[in-house]
Amino acid sequence: MKVLDEYLKTIEKELNQTKREVKTEEIGFVNEVHDGVTLLSGLQNVTYGEIIEFQSGSRGLVIDLTEESVGAIILGDYLNIREGDTAKATGMTLSVPVSGDLLGRVIDPIGQPVDGKNKIKPEKFNPIEKIAPGVVFRKPVVVPVQTGIKAIDALVPIGRGQRELIIGDRGTGKTTIALDTILNQKNENLICIYCAIGQKRSKVASTVELLRKSGALEYTVVVTASASDSATLQYLAPYAASAIGEYFMEKGKDALVVYDDLTKHAWAYRQISLVLRRPAGREAYPGDIFYLHSRLLERACRLNEEMGGGSLTALPIIETLEGDLSAYIPTNVISITDGQISLETDLFNAGVRPAINVGLSVSRVGANAQTKAMKQVAGKLKLDLAQYRDMAAFSQFESDLDEQTKNFLNRGARMTQILKQKKNHPYSLAQEVVVIWAASNGYLDKLALDKVEEFENKLLDNLKTSGKPLLDRIQKNKKLEEKDEQELKKIVLDNLE
Repeated sequence: MKVLDEYLKTIEKELNQTKREVKTEEIGFVNEVHDGVTLLSGLQNVTYGEIIEFQSGSRGLVIDLTEESVGAIILGDYLNIREGDTAKATGMTLSVPVSGDLLGRVIDPIGQPVDGKNKIKPEKFNPIEKIAPGVVFRKPVVVPVQTGIKAIDALVPIGRGQRELIIGDRGTGKTTIALDTILNQKNENLICIYCAIGQKRSKVASTVELLRKSGALEYTVVVTASASDSATLQYLAPYAASAIGEYFMEKGKDALVVYDDLTKHAWAYRQISLVLRRPAGREAYPGDIFYLHSRLLERACRLNEEMGGGSLTALPIIETLEGDLSAYIPTNVISITDGQISLETDLFNAGVRPAINVGLSVSRVGANAQTKAMKQVAGKLKLDLAQYRDMAAFSQFESDLDEQTKNFLNRGARMTQILKQKKNHPYSLAQEVVVIWAASNGYLDKLALDKVEEFENKLLDNLKTSGKPLLDRIQKNKKLEEKDEQELKKIVLDNLE
């Protein structure tokens, strides 16, 4: 008995020392799985945007809550999830790892590297969905983003913190404009994020190679969800890119994010919504399709000094069909952004590249996002070019033109020619200013149209050698002094001889 008592006391002592913890978990069951989207029962207390974990180890993101079921998109491979599998609520929201190590890397929308290199060491995790900063935390957009493209910097200038839409039919040079802008940021202290949505992997690979060869990859992050990836990853990609851009913005830096393109993003969301049995509206898109892009693009802004003074500039790309700007998705995004660069197929086929339609393109920030030098040379340029296009079309039906009209058409033709630019060949601010100055002041009026490009190349070559101090002065001061114009006039006249 004595031995038994001692044994019981030992057991009692051990039980008293053991701390008992009660852990509750919310468990649901998979009812259906289709194309990366799953419908579950149970999970009564789960919230929108919460991460759930399946018994296979895969994770999902809750994006649909109804009385009977919960809809979630599966992050990664969905083929190992079966009907009847359990799913556990985690209480966490979806975040992407962010740090300075992201520069020069190619990642997927959940932060996993796809370039075959080491995993990224995160400094912290930024939520993929975030409420945009309020108006009181912002300041005016006045610092330019130098795209290196003469036609854009002169006609539709972009400022840091702006949202400028690039819109046009397939094959009109939309991606080229965005990539040339990235290439031109080598000495501009602007971090770039290129988000490829629904593109072929071969195209993404060639884009990454172009950035690497040009030395632009070292200040660029590439986020990709290719055409072979699930619709769920294509849906998440732009939000992940925005979260990465916000990390740099909150550090007081300037960042630029390119969404290429949001048409495919809308398609991916439509596919997810239809699988979730949401009511289909116009063009089969769900009712909240406007909110899809507005909550993304509103995150682009320029913060005031109290918030660090950083900025996030957005260049969304939209593909139109037969130039129809009044279609559902184009009109939605046009109404969200601060202007658009409209590209036209007829101009592109006529050899005017970039094929910018001056009449339909606008920047609501305007000259506020231009340097003084560019304002000096491009003041009336947009109005004159728009009038030239209209007058050129009208003059086809008129044989006898007065001398003033002939001179106007002559000047317009040369201005159009001087604004043409080769692919992946961005200009510095000083180069843009001297070329546009020569044309807008009438020095090319008597030059044959087919000699304009030759003159431009010769002028820039001479300026790089004998005129380098002048170029450096314009680049540094960002304005044209009277003595600069006198020196420039002499160089231009020498090159015309």
